[in-house]
Amino acid sequence: MSRTTRLSSSLLRAAAVTGVAALTLTACGSGSGSGSSGSGSGSVKVGLITKTDTNPFFVKMKEGAEKAAKENGAELSTAAGKFDGDNAGQVTAIENMVAAGVKGILITPSDSKAIVPAIQKARAKGVLVIALDTPTEPESAVDALFATDNLKAGQLIGEYAKAAMKGKTAKIAALDLAPGVSVGVQRHNGFLKGFGATDKDVVCAQDTGGDQAKGQTAMENCLQKSPDINVVYTINEPAALGAFTALKAKGREKDVLIVSVDGGCTGTQAVKDGKIAATSQQYPLKMAAEGVKAVVTYAKDGKKASGYTDTGVTLITDKAQAGVTSKDTAYGLENCWG
Repeated sequence: MSRTTRLSSSLLRAAAVTGVAALTLTACGSGSGSGSSGSGSGSVKVGLITKTDTNPFFVKMKEGAEKAAKENGAELSTAAGKFDGDNAGQVTAIENMVAAGVKGILITPSDSKAIVPAIQKARAKGVLVIALDTPTEPESAVDALFATDNLKAGQLIGEYAKAAMKGKTAKIAALDLAPGVSVGVQRHNGFLKGFGATDKDVVCAQDTGGDQAKGQTAMENCLQKSPDINVVYTINEPAALGAFTALKAKGREKDVLIVSVDGGCTGTQAVKDGKIAATSQQYPLKMAAEGVKAVVTYAKDGKKASGYTDTGVTLITDKAQAGVTSKDTAYGLENCWG
């Protein structure tokens, strides 16, 4: 083999190693989705870690982060859990992003308590950590929280449901998220507060994981247990649409009131179509955009975001009730998850 051939082979091997290293840094996280966008190696590096990359809520959040990263000259790396509740995947994503030199991490914790040690390690290395949508436990485990007031979101639909029932005795089914998840607990408690009820007034409670198929199964189970259910609270709109499917199969879709939280485009359309009576709309795109801006500010002047920033919630319905502030689905569709 000539010297020229040997030299060319060495250069190719070196290039290959460099390429692998670059891919390792870009594809941070062991979750079901990862990627990078931005203006290059000289820009501020920002990490976004969501619970999953399939839930439309988190898809919109990622869109907001990507847009803000481009507008602010930041480099965005993303990762997600393989499923809602994949704490191990999120821990790995944090570790990889810190190793890649991110200045800040935005995260929607799958497990608000279990993720805290990994967050503490990142902050100890000078990384700004901001929780989006879901607070950690304790909330002070992160530098800041940008999120919907989930208690208020639940309270709005509770107040709406109470007004819509017009004094009729309520038989309530609660299609919840999962045990111990702060977002689910806050929405559930907010609904009860708004309705003026307690858990003793709930005739059937089922966990759905926010999944449409599980929402349908949960509603079927509740109808078997209490056929006279007339109010259904759901953790989110996929669960609400699952409940609607189960009710429709029983011919009950017109006499059961379904209320929900999220305000995504599909869910808002379901309100317009009469499948859901009302929903509390939140704004994940705004959460992520504000989070990216906060990391860029920190990188430039050292100013840390702190405390809780309420990113807003709006009750959406086409059947307004006296005494309950709301906007119609025309507004909802124009602003869904914006």
